[in-house]
Amino acid sequence: MNLLFSKRSIELLISILTSLVLAGCADSGNDVSQVETSSKSAVFGECGSTAPLQLPCGFPLPREEDNNRLSMAKVELGRFMFYDRNLSFNKTQSCADCHLQEKAFTDGLTVSVGSAGHPHSRNAMSMTNVVYNGTMNWANNQVVNLQQQALAVITNEAPIELGWSGHEVEMLARLSTPLAQDYSTAPPDYPTLFANAFPDEAEKITLFTVTKAFAAFGSIMISGDSDFDKEQRSEPNTMTDAAKRGRELFFSEQLECFHCHAGFNFSDSVDHDGIRFTQNSFHNNALYNIGGVGLYPSDNHGLREFTLRPEDEGKFRAPTLRNIALTAPYMHDGSIATLDEVIDHYARGGRVILPPDPNAGDGALNPNRSGLVNGFVISTNERLDLIAFFESLTDWKFICRNDLSDPFGNTQKHTLCP
Repeated sequence: MNLLFSKRSIELLISILTSLVLAGCADSGNDVSQVETSSKSAVFGECGSTAPLQLPCGFPLPREEDNNRLSMAKVELGRFMFYDRNLSFNKTQSCADCHLQEKAFTDGLTVSVGSAGHPHSRNAMSMTNVVYNGTMNWANNQVVNLQQQALAVITNEAPIELGWSGHEVEMLARLSTPLAQDYSTAPPDYPTLFANAFPDEAEKITLFTVTKAFAAFGSIMISGDSDFDKEQRSEPNTMTDAAKRGRELFFSEQLECFHCHAGFNFSDSVDHDGIRFTQNSFHNNALYNIGGVGLYPSDNHGLREFTLRPEDEGKFRAPTLRNIALTAPYMHDGSIATLDEVIDHYARGGRVILPPDPNAGDGALNPNRSGLVNGFVISTNERLDLIAFFESLTDWKFICRNDLSDPFGNTQKHTLCP
């Protein structure tokens, strides 16, 4: 979610940063299992390598935080916690309840609902290739890595997500001594999992190590094996002629989609190992123009909430389009239901909302509208081709991966998974 840190979150972030200064890079040893090492090169291998987790061909190495060298022991710990509903304060919700694997790790809702039942102001973003994001939220330019994102989800108060704020001691105690009655299956052996993941930490179960494990699991959610990718690599695939025509449209100056959804991740906000300049772009895509003066709804001002600059009103990050056919509804507030309606929006060059709707206005006349949202003419057949291209970006191997699935069996895979 794109949310401001609460006061408590900021205090905890300062505490974690202090710990980083004191700990340095202490967490760089081998994990206890001896199955994998904590070296990134041993975990993320180039295509065709023998590393436990192979990167798709043409993908760069993810950037690795110096204080959180990746190991498969951390990944497995993070997977258990990601799906564990007992890690919300009221034991009702896990991270996975807002990020379902069958929906490319979104939830299918217009806006997400936190563990206390409070609606968010944002639509849940897909976690597809989240490790490559330049920033982690729709419009918050202050959260730039997965550890910071995990901290926000744990401690946010407006709205409450997992609800740890003010209850950190109790929540860490749940990890130290998980109770059998809290699980439909045997409880995870969290003390051993933490010991394996963090052998060099004097204190194994801390807010610091929790955020690191969440980040490790998120970092392996890498998708790059769709029919589009296979076609690009000249591998056997089922990409249709319609999808190939749609690809030409997508990358054409007629539609200009590729300007904001470019590169290997179909986004202009990316970061990875070796990149010289992190790309943290935000755009006003003319979704609103309340009162004809460029305003967006009061709970969704976009980047302006963080920069306080009027010219940043309504600017949001362009998300990846990978697996986009599974992540409806669309836009930062889930206000567009289908890909067909998304095309309508961009073809017009902005959405018009008529009175008496309180958000009435013509987005095409928004003074902050991106210069890349100019409208275009598209035929019925071209529209179908473009949607076929979007569907070719679905990576079923990713959607059905066992190592990303729920170890507790509370959430099911997509019905098309074997």
